Amino acid sequence: MKWSWLAPIIVFGLVIFVHELGHFLAAKWAGVYAPRFSVGFGPALWRRRRGETEYILAAVPLGGYVRMASKDDESTAFLEGGGEEAIARGQEGGAKKPKDWDPEAMIPHGPQPIPPHRWFESKPLWQRVIILIAGVVMNVLLAWVVTVGTVAAYGEPYLPAVVDSVIAGRPAAMAGLMAGDSVTAIDGKPVTTFAEMVTIISARPDQATTIDVSRNGSPARIIVTPVAEDFTDPIGGGTERVGRIGVIPRGEIARNHIGPIDALVIGTKATVAMAGSIVGVVRGLFTGNVGVENLGGPIAIARVSVEAAQGGLETFLGLIAFLSINIAVLNLLPIPVLDGGQILIHVLEAAKGSPFSPRAREYILRAGLALILMLVVIVMYNDIRALALAFMGRS
Repeated sequence: MKWSWLAPIIVFGLVIFVHELGHFLAAKWAGVYAPRFSVGFGPALWRRRRGETEYILAAVPLGGYVRMASKDDESTAFLEGGGEEAIARGQEGGAKKPKDWDPEAMIPHGPQPIPPHRWFESKPLWQRVIILIAGVVMNVLLAWVVTVGTVAAYGEPYLPAVVDSVIAGRPAAMAGLMAGDSVTAIDGKPVTTFAEMVTIISARPDQATTIDVSRNGSPARIIVTPVAEDFTDPIGGGTERVGRIGVIPRGEIARNHIGPIDALVIGTKATVAMAGSIVGVVRGLFTGNVGVENLGGPIAIARVSVEAAQGGLETFLGLIAFLSINIAVLNLLPIPVLDGGQILIHVLEAAKGSPFSPRAREYILRAGLALILMLVVIVMYNDIRALALAFMGRS
């Protein structure tokens, strides 16, 4: 597609913007003062204040941020005094007041102090948790809407149970299964998709199995005994005995065009499956079943975004849904600088009946930041290495 070079901006921008929008809407709902909401980062190209919030369109459209009154957020330190507050009051070295300075508005738009009940920390635990988890909820909602919409518009994709080729010396070839055969039933169970075929065959290692096929328009029946093989889940790490016959499917995608109710059901199942696969990868990282060399960062996402856009709108929308679920799952990890870690801190403080000391909280946040920075170094190394190998023609 002609716009494929814009794909990384659209993907990063939309997914992160939706996440921050969740925090913003939840903060407004809970009555937390949110003086600023920005689409993008860097210098402001456009800004306008409506009510107590200043809305900004910034130069770098890779996401956005919400600034709310929180004593634990360094970015809102000015709300308690300092440079930006002094400018708002027109007190810093004769600095001019902002053009939209309002004597009736709260800092930083005016001189009025923020009421105690408008601070994030003043809200009950359940409201703070809702604010913190709202970004994750919005990412899940985005993935679900995109997935359901894609299924409704394009239909449910599947690989038909049609044999493209058989591997010499394997059970299928020795039993007489041929390229072009369309499998219609296995042991009397109707089969439409290749996935259904794999599921049934996998469950029958070393067991004689009857396969009904359509060959050149005529029915045929073949008896095949799947060979038993050990299959190790590359993510979960578990090993099980499965049946294999040595068949390669024809790679032509077919579609079931479905109604809105079926699209809701299938789209929901697909969203849950995406989340489950990402949870499995994260679990695999901790158990050692997934190596850190498999992790990708911004450069890898940008490259995949361009490739997805070139593959068509359906592929591109699928990437947006997958990345949005990815962001949701990762933000739930109990790492202090992430949403999940922040929720854990607030819950622990509620359980102990008092907040952590500023020093303890600083140590906790630094530990979380160190872990995130370590992951950033790993994924950037992987990205740069992949680029170098591609440049040298090795990948």
